[in-house]
Amino acid sequence: MARDLRVLLETLEIPVRDVRLVQEAFTHASYVNEHRVRLNVDNERLEFLGDAVLQLCVSVFLFEKFPSRPEGELTRMRAAIVCEPALSKYAVALQLGEYVLLGRGEELTGGRKRPSLLADLFEAMLGAIYLDLGIGEAGTFLRRHVFPLIDFDSLITIDYKSRLQEYVQQQSRNGLEYRILEERGPAHDREFVTEVFSEENCLGRGTGRSKKEAEQNAASQALKQLGVPLTSNGV
Repeated sequence: MARDLRVLLETLEIPVRDVRLVQEAFTHASYVNEHRVRLNVDNERLEFLGDAVLQLCVSVFLFEKFPSRPEGELTRMRAAIVCEPALSKYAVALQLGEYVLLGRGEELTGGRKRPSLLADLFEAMLGAIYLDLGIGEAGTFLRRHVFPLIDFDSLITIDYKSRLQEYVQQQSRNGLEYRILEERGPAHDREFVTEVFSEENCLGRGTGRSKKEAEQNAASQALKQLGVPLTSNGV
């Protein structure tokens, strides 16, 4: 059974004006379907809006926090912050799952702990905050309760593919080609094996849970084998 939303709002210090918006954010479609509530009162529309609000607030925060970081790196950092696993972790930390209204079936199958449901719930709540209180309060909520949960240093990553491409161009070589050698494992737990070539010479091999991750790891190995510094200035 869902807990009283007023407790959550007081705990998170959200000065709500329109409680109905927050109630909508915490109403799952399964609850609406089972209770025959009027249409369009579940949280899916607010989730859609909250996703856009989150993207904007995170972009502004990263832009201000890391003034010297290039666009590509900021984009990768933002992607790590707003991905489903990250959002579900924020929701767990804030105990949002204890307050969502679920249908009986969703309740019995562990919906309160389902990562996708929690991620959607987080976005819906942020959408409600935006509609009720504006973008400033949405940003304040994130800065106060979410950003402190994030290890930003761990998000500062190196784009190994770009660095390898830069090195190859400096050496006046032909471009790079990434080839998938193998795909293994079941569909829900796939692993890719990739090699990177230049002028038909294999420079490195990497594995990953996605093609992009495997390519990054192959480029990383290539840079190590070639003895190339990670950035053009040697840092």
